[in-house]
Amino acid sequence: MPLAPPALPGDAVDAIDTPALLLDLDAFEANLDAMAARVAGTGVALRPHAKTHKSSTIARMQVARGAVGACVQKVGEAEALVWGGVGSVLVSNEVWGDAKLRRLMGLTRLAEVMVCVDDAEQVWALERAAEACGARIEVLVEIDVGQGRCGIAPGAPAAALAERVAHSTRLGFAGLQAYHGKAQHLRSDAERKAAIAHAAAAVRETLAALTERGLHARIVSGGGTGAFAHELAAGVWTELQVGSYALMDADYARNLDATGAPVRDFAQALFVLATVISAPAPGRAVLDVGHKGVAIDSGLPLVADLPGVTVTGASDEHLTLAWDPATVTGPKLGEKLRLIPGHCDPTVDRHDWFVAVRAGRVETLFPIDARGAMR
Repeated sequence: MPLAPPALPGDAVDAIDTPALLLDLDAFEANLDAMAARVAGTGVALRPHAKTHKSSTIARMQVARGAVGACVQKVGEAEALVWGGVGSVLVSNEVWGDAKLRRLMGLTRLAEVMVCVDDAEQVWALERAAEACGARIEVLVEIDVGQGRCGIAPGAPAAALAERVAHSTRLGFAGLQAYHGKAQHLRSDAERKAAIAHAAAAVRETLAALTERGLHARIVSGGGTGAFAHELAAGVWTELQVGSYALMDADYARNLDATGAPVRDFAQALFVLATVISAPAPGRAVLDVGHKGVAIDSGLPLVADLPGVTVTGASDEHLTLAWDPATVTGPKLGEKLRLIPGHCDPTVDRHDWFVAVRAGRVETLFPIDARGAMR
């Protein structure tokens, strides 16, 4: 059961109870519009990844701007989005277990739902679940394009698995899942370009192998916020699974463009609002949020509005701030600060609500209805 929201529409930002997840609506809406504009006229569809925001409300806003649907990683996320009114959802992941598969089949009665496979045993399990539920589901074969995680080998092995799917009476072969997640976080543009060229070659090899078997991939899905420009230019992907562009985080802000300058295609829209609850010594203060409110897997969060003040430590319920008191005026007891998380996806999953703000006041709240959807 979600907690009560930390604010009400009309509240000033300073009145928001903390810790709270802030969404800067001006930046957020500009990000949605910017990505929609980048793909417009390219022939490539937008299927944003909802593992970033975990919100059917945001997914519908993306669809309203032209997205064909959404991606998720878990059946529970798919349920939240379909029940929330999203009409097309790709589970860009493998699903195993009879209970999960039957839940997935149930969603096919309500929306277009697709799922990935990289092994013939998964195909068999999908068929069994579809037969039990009287359902039919579209399937993408996932190929390993450099991520080194899920995915069958490109080329002939992938085409053989696709043929197995295509011969099923309960499954339809929709195409390929070809996501290179590692490429999204390579810092230099040249590194990202090379990684995506390698991934595109793997896709082309697989498409050729499919043609030899008389198969057609109507969908080639993949792509991400960090390398989407190269994936657009490659000419092999039919839809992009960009996710973090809507919110952004400190990790993506470290990527560099072709000139060596920071990439600034999208604005920072996501913040964690926290309060200084202790200022025990000059140059040191403590906030009322820690691991439980902000993810640190991609580094400690940044302090948004106080140059010279840095987060130096984290524990379950606290972040410690430090600064040079001789040169920097630090925050005072009771002051509220905006933090930029290192990684937006797991940070969002720690909260029940987006507190959407504009011009210093709360405009609305979005429930994070897929929060904690691990199954």
